[in-house]
Amino acid sequence: MSFRSISRPGAPLACLSLVALLALTACGGGSDPDEVTRADVVAARTARGQAARGATGEGAAPALVAPAVTAWVPQVSDTWQWQLTGTINTKYNAKVYDIDLFDAPDSVIATLHSQGKYVVCYFSAGSAENWRPDYNLFKASDKGNNLDGWAGEKWVDTRSANVRNIMKGRLDKAKARSCDGVEPDNVDGYTNNPGFPLTASTQLDYNRFLANEARARGLKVGLKNDVDQLKALEPSFDFAVNEQCNQYSECGGYSVFTNNGKPVFNAEYKKVWRDDATARAQMCAKAKAMNLRTLVLPLALNDAYRYSCD
Repeated sequence: MSFRSISRPGAPLACLSLVALLALTACGGGSDPDEVTRADVVAARTARGQAARGATGEGAAPALVAPAVTAWVPQVSDTWQWQLTGTINTKYNAKVYDIDLFDAPDSVIATLHSQGKYVVCYFSAGSAENWRPDYNLFKASDKGNNLDGWAGEKWVDTRSANVRNIMKGRLDKAKARSCDGVEPDNVDGYTNNPGFPLTASTQLDYNRFLANEARARGLKVGLKNDVDQLKALEPSFDFAVNEQCNQYSECGGYSVFTNNGKPVFNAEYKKVWRDDATARAQMCAKAKAMNLRTLVLPLALNDAYRYSCD
């Protein structure tokens, strides 16, 4: 995943104990115990990768999941749940569930649809993860630098026709699994160190390609982070997914989505908002005033805890 804090300058690099990866509470990282640090993010990414490697997923058999009864028309008021690892808890009163495209079982999608909920399927569109079943389709020339702190995942050249064909295959998979929408991740590689001469222009082209291909398959598509290109990309996307815009005072730009009736699904990881109900209520009040659907979640996105501002 592309956490906003990864590219923040000056974030501490300490506290990478593997023992703490799944717990996510040991090793605060920085001088401020309430900050979610780069080390925390790396730990969570690694924990998610280990979980994904051991996941059974839906298997190789064709999906036979019934689609949602009615097509999803995203609304600003739509509530959501985001869980990418562990046994999916389907009992939350949320209209939209964001789950992993490869690892979530067919039975989970079927259960959510039977409850009248909509399913967004997560996949990385800007990186090659060596535990994914289609990893062998990436060419050596497609793969660039490691994502910061995790050698199992490399940035990909989003200009590559082969990379784009792989992503078309992932969108086909989302359609076949009866996903209602998709969340392509790592779509801001040009702001990182991908190992390719990616630019704002190439990123706009790639993100619009993803959106057009998703919509061509009848899938709703969300823009993940990429806060510097919100205004330019809003017309191409049906909703947005953001991490930590409250923590980094970046939420204001999402008015281009909410003012056009499109939901913004926001996740926050700051420890004070988990542990301090008063601080959380203050943050939630600001988020709701901006019409954001905000959750306070663990970095591992494993349902260890969940606080909803709605």
